[in-house]
Amino acid sequence: FVSCMERYRRIGQELYASLYKNHVQMLQCGYSKAARDWMILEDQLFYRRGPWGDASQSLQPRWILDCYEGPSRMRRRIQHADTRVTMMQMKIQRSGKRNCNFIRIWTKINGELTLNGAEREMDTKGSDCNQLTFFPALHESFHSEDFLELCVERQIILQEFAESEKVTFKCSVAVVRGHRALEGVLLFGREHFYICECFVLSPLEEVYCTHHCLSSISDPFIFNLCHKDRAVGDQMCSRHSYHDIKEIHLMRFLLQEIALEIFFKSGYSRFLVFHDSDRNKIFKRFCTFQPALKSKGITEESLNIRKYSGGEKTMLQKWQKREISNFDYLMYLNTLAGRSYNDYMQYPVFPWVLADYHSETLNLTNPRTFRDLSKPMGAQTVERKHKFIQRYSEVEKSEGDLSAQCHYCTHYSSAIIVASYLVRMEPFTQTFCALQGGSFDVADRMFHSVKSTWESASRDNMSDVRELIPEFFYLPEFLTNANHFELGCMQDGTVLGDVQLPPWADGDPHKFILLHRQALESDYVSAHLHRWIDLIFGHKQHGSAAVEAVNTYHPYFYGDKMNLNNIKDPLIKSTILGFVSNFGQIPKQLFTKPHPSRNAQGKSSSGRETVLSLLSGGILPPLMSSLQNLKLSPVTIKALNMFSVLSDYPKGAIGHIVHTEKGILAVEKNKVLIPPLWSKTFCWGFEDFTCCFGNYGSEKNMTIFECMVDWGKCLCAVCPSATTIITSGTSSVVCVWELCFVKDKVKCLNLRQPLYGHTQAVTCLAASVTYSIFVSGSDDRTCIIWDLNQLTYINQLPAHGASLCSVAINDSTGDIISCAGSYLYLWTVNGQLLASINTTCSPENHIVCCCVAEVMDWDTRSIIITGSTDGIVRVGGWGRGVGCELQCDCVLQTLFSYKEEEGNKCGKHLVLCRELNPSLALTGKPSKTSPAVTALAVSRNSSKILVGDDWGRVCCWSVDG
Repeated sequence: FVSCMERYRRIGQELYASLYKNHVQMLQCGYSKAARDWMILEDQLFYRRGPWGDASQSLQPRWILDCYEGPSRMRRRIQHADTRVTMMQMKIQRSGKRNCNFIRIWTKINGELTLNGAEREMDTKGSDCNQLTFFPALHESFHSEDFLELCVERQIILQEFAESEKVTFKCSVAVVRGHRALEGVLLFGREHFYICECFVLSPLEEVYCTHHCLSSISDPFIFNLCHKDRAVGDQMCSRHSYHDIKEIHLMRFLLQEIALEIFFKSGYSRFLVFHDSDRNKIFKRFCTFQPALKSKGITEESLNIRKYSGGEKTMLQKWQKREISNFDYLMYLNTLAGRSYNDYMQYPVFPWVLADYHSETLNLTNPRTFRDLSKPMGAQTVERKHKFIQRYSEVEKSEGDLSAQCHYCTHYSSAIIVASYLVRMEPFTQTFCALQGGSFDVADRMFHSVKSTWESASRDNMSDVRELIPEFFYLPEFLTNANHFELGCMQDGTVLGDVQLPPWADGDPHKFILLHRQALESDYVSAHLHRWIDLIFGHKQHGSAAVEAVNTYHPYFYGDKMNLNNIKDPLIKSTILGFVSNFGQIPKQLFTKPHPSRNAQGKSSSGRETVLSLLSGGILPPLMSSLQNLKLSPVTIKALNMFSVLSDYPKGAIGHIVHTEKGILAVEKNKVLIPPLWSKTFCWGFEDFTCCFGNYGSEKNMTIFECMVDWGKCLCAVCPSATTIITSGTSSVVCVWELCFVKDKVKCLNLRQPLYGHTQAVTCLAASVTYSIFVSGSDDRTCIIWDLNQLTYINQLPAHGASLCSVAINDSTGDIISCAGSYLYLWTVNGQLLASINTTCSPENHIVCCCVAEVMDWDTRSIIITGSTDGIVRVGGWGRGVGCELQCDCVLQTLFSYKEEEGNKCGKHLVLCRELNPSLALTGKPSKTSPAVTALAVSRNSSKILVGDDWGRVCCWSVDG
């Protein structure tokens, strides 16, 4: 068997090499779109997930931060940067440049942009470019055949254009990515716009790559930003629908109001600088295509915060009433003040909240544990504060320039500070090295210890007043050197690796992040956070109040004070911009009066507020604190119809339960309800492999589709949105389908993408729109995480001990639950195993379904619920880092510990807290023929557990009964 597999692997690799050769040839001949599709298929089949992939022979994968923004604008997702694919793409680009032997000549005819006749014939054979009758002509001043021949990179733009596209407007932009800026062109089409990176708009408004046309950027500083460190062959073009725009923010760049940040519904964003155009006019042009953008402010939707009922309130009022968390409010203020993940010069800024980095345990009830939030970092100690006051006074005594009077010549947030914190994670590693001249800094000066960094910023170093970044409150991965970078050796001989954590974190990054987030949401911080807001965003930001608070910075940091348009001397202007580029800039001032404080505990009224209040105070919500008091009660199902249209359709077993504001909805097995109205159902499992759509509670007006027939028998499906359905089954291929509605009726079901990865039948699916992922489990014992937007592979969980029977995703934390046989596994959103447990001692019983009772993402406790073939619902508690604190007087309670890895002091475990037996609760004695539990759900306020079984019954376990 082994020799056969080796032979197949060699055959596969030879076939891959042949496909790669064809890929290069297609690129050379203009078949760019087809070549890219081949690339996707080849990568899926032969290296990532196919039987020929040999992970032991591949290059060491690198971890890179995904720019996807999830709940509260957190960027939790980490992805593999496949070095092999990156190298191959570079080879393809170089080969394309060397060997392209065709000429692209574009001419203007009758005011429209078309291909000339000679080219039309060739492109008919290629990528159907005769439909793209709009692309600009070459620069008329270039008559050399070399120039006519060389700019084939424009094919990159052509292959992205929609069919019959017509460009109506073009403008030059700079695309900001972290600390880099790339010259580009923004194209407006009929229904799409295009961001073309490393392309130039000529004076005649014609598009070239940056290699074959001079830059159109007149600002010397922005020109230098765009053209330093520019990689060869990194031209890119991305197409976006106007309807995909969630919102657009007017932004500053280098203290100037010349930028737009475009946020997409997909969770990604782009930062564009309009160096020679009127930014406001461009914004109005976007509004003509998407009028709703005009009225959009920054709300819960901007931060990806789930909106709850309770009337219209400002974000300040919601924060005061504890409807949103401290983290949410700080991220809201950062967004409102123009802070951006896309521009490291104005990265979101968060406070140091703790002063205790030496204790063995963290006491969040002791005020001495916390930093003084009423004072800036330069005034945390009396001695240091006096030194900065003396520095401020010396300028006046020496009769120097009073306009340059300040306490601090450095800043609390800058590109180098951000990159130093995140240096162990790409792309920040490259950013840090670029800012340091191409290499890492001296090891003793690098971020290596949380305690020493706090001491430097608060006490020891007069040039260090740095604050924190959001990642300190949600991203444990940045504290570990997972990429194994050689960061150097300190003077005491310590080799830099993972960040040294405080003793109370027990060496566990997850525990550090969770306790640090708990500190941010604590009573002390809630009561004093408004004072820090006054310093950073409020009335103490500048002026006399800032002087009194020892909170003034160099005037170059203040965008409100510096009007660069009035500075005529280019040398002075360049000096100011260089200063800002290196040292950062003050956020926009949001408040001119003292910021109001947050309400004290116990003053909130709504359910959401109560939950937030309880959790921030360390108190469990009712379901979690009263598991021993859960009682069984009957459930009234709204218009539940358990009889199917066709006689061969499975009957009886409950397949999907949804709790809405209006009541409880449930459908039988092989059916799912379609969000967000839950009024329609998707059905599968017929003998002819067809599927159908219908209305909930009705057997009339069923719409049948046969498009799934080619993909074998469907075994599972999930519906993440009103227009997307994901199915899979015996074919092992995961299919993503797009629904098209006409007058509220499904008219067509189109296949968007088949995804290859499993080798046996796929048995279970789960999706999270919040984190833009979905998970598939298979009989081959593998579990794969996929990107819900890009429809691409992200990661594969290590092999399980049995076939996968159920998967679920926690929308609050992104944690993934996978069930195989009787075992339950808990993983992070990035595929790191947190814990596992055997839920039953009987080998005959196995898990059928599972779900999660969501809590706040900073809470260390979670409730995981499973339903098994023995008819028992098992409720488990998960305590990350600090252990599980659930106390239950239950029928059966057993403690299972997750085996600790060597050197890991953290006790990670799952606790089986209660077994809920419906038969026992109803009759007083256990039944030998209890039906299997087939569906589970938790009510919207996490007070009820809804259970569906194999006999078609739905029951409810609640505190009130």
